[in-house]
Amino acid sequence: MQRLRRTLVVLALGSLAAFGQSVVSARSGMIHLVQGRVFLDDEAVRTRFGQFPEVKENQVLRTGLGRAEVILTPGVFLRVAEQSSFRMVTNRLIDTRLEFLTGSAVIEAGDIPKDNAVTVVMGDAEVRLLRRGVYRFDSDPPAVRVFDGRVQVAAGGREVAVKGGRMLALGPELAALRFDKEQTDALDRWSRRRAEYVAMANISAANSIRRSGNSWMSSGWAWNPYFGMFTFVPMSGTWHSPYGFRYWSPRAVYAVYRPRVISVVPSGSGHGSIGGYARVPRAASASGRSGAITRGASPGGAATASPAGNAGAGSRPVSRGGSARGGRR
Repeated sequence: MQRLRRTLVVLALGSLAAFGQSVVSARSGMIHLVQGRVFLDDEAVRTRFGQFPEVKENQVLRTGLGRAEVILTPGVFLRVAEQSSFRMVTNRLIDTRLEFLTGSAVIEAGDIPKDNAVTVVMGDAEVRLLRRGVYRFDSDPPAVRVFDGRVQVAAGGREVAVKGGRMLALGPELAALRFDKEQTDALDRWSRRRAEYVAMANISAANSIRRSGNSWMSSGWAWNPYFGMFTFVPMSGTWHSPYGFRYWSPRAVYAVYRPRVISVVPSGSGHGSIGGYARVPRAASASGRSGAITRGASPGGAATASPAGNAGAGSRPVSRGGSARGGRR
């Protein structure tokens, strides 16, 4: 029992020491989450806390009754539905290329730097992601849907640009048609929930980097042991995902945690009262909204605060007005 306690303490201290550390990798394809039965070259994928296998070049990831989330370049997630598969063609950050084989998948591309490329091969067609956005791929029938963003599709010696709100059936005729973005299924809803969880983990991770005093020179992934996942941390300012969830940089996140000075007016008993000030910490949800502060007094004369949310729950999408590169709030 005593040995178990010592082990737990060591693991906890190790997690705290690693809090906010970035991923040091020049490769795409880290398997971030596995739910149910997932296979890598026909071997079952087994994950442990803080340990993530990788999809290497020419390996095939296949799901049975399960789902998988794979980290590609910084700010880009691949979420694979049940009974689906893909092959990793190249896993370099500057040229990530995968072949979509069967089933359905969603790519959430929050940021695609100019020197990085993400391409999905579907049969004879190549789909290159040009902008941040949400992209859906299906194999039966083969089609790509652009919920938000823009792709360039090359097939049969032709090239077609597809923008948000349009889908492209990959057949003899490459014709982009409108589709109803409100008609979604379980995969689309799961992808949105995962995007919200990742945004929730950003707040405390960005604050940990800020408090550590370490420099954060570029946007990238940061480890959050409390959530057991990596989250995206922009280099500066605030940043919004394609789903509308807000991410904070280490410098900007101070606005979430900075105490707010409010006036305190205690209830009097008829003999007069004395005003004062109290410092009430701000609360924030994953969407970055500050908690509402109720200005008033309790019977004992102390100010009361009623946070509308906290860093662990209550996330709601916000306006997509932020810059994809951060820097605008």
